[in-house]
Amino acid sequence: MRNATDFAKNYLSGLKNVLDRLPLEAFERVAQAVEAAHAAGKQIFVIGNGGSAATASHMMNDLAKGTLGHKGDAPWKRFRVIALTDNVSLMTAWANDTDYNHVFSEPLKNLAQPGDLLIAISASGNSPNIIAAVEAAKQLGVKVVGLAGFGGGKLAKLADTAFVVPSDDYGPVEDVHMILDHMLTVYLYEKLKGA
Repeated sequence: MRNATDFAKNYLSGLKNVLDRLPLEAFERVAQAVEAAHAAGKQIFVIGNGGSAATASHMMNDLAKGTLGHKGDAPWKRFRVIALTDNVSLMTAWANDTDYNHVFSEPLKNLAQPGDLLIAISASGNSPNIIAAVEAAKQLGVKVVGLAGFGGGKLAKLADTAFVVPSDDYGPVEDVHMILDHMLTVYLYEKLKGA
């Protein structure tokens, strides 16, 4: 087995290769969808499982506060954003009393209005509970941004806008989703600041 330094160099080399092949035109469409929801005062929901749940929480934090600057004192209208991953009691109630596939779709039915935006994060693009939430969103008239890897899976096909990381490895896909979150936050902050 190679040593940690060699492993790190190899991992980073692979990640750089993925970054060089990112579909930046898709980033443009993601940014436009988030900007449109913000401009219209619509609610933004973010969901994901496992590492993608952590990214969903982080993205909610960045959109809600990061877009207001470090001190959070920017004078412009705030983003209305919630991570459905962050209510453990509600998620476990649905998982326990029905099944895990409903942990996002059912809360979405309580909260979403037509024209809202769902950002669904799934590295594989095939997580059943993510797909169930996307299908519910479509029925509710909610726009869907899908963040995936592994060719996009069902999520890329169902989403109104899809950003598919060109990798079949979970680490780089999740790394890029986090980078996308930071790019989006700084882009929105700078654009709002310029306006």
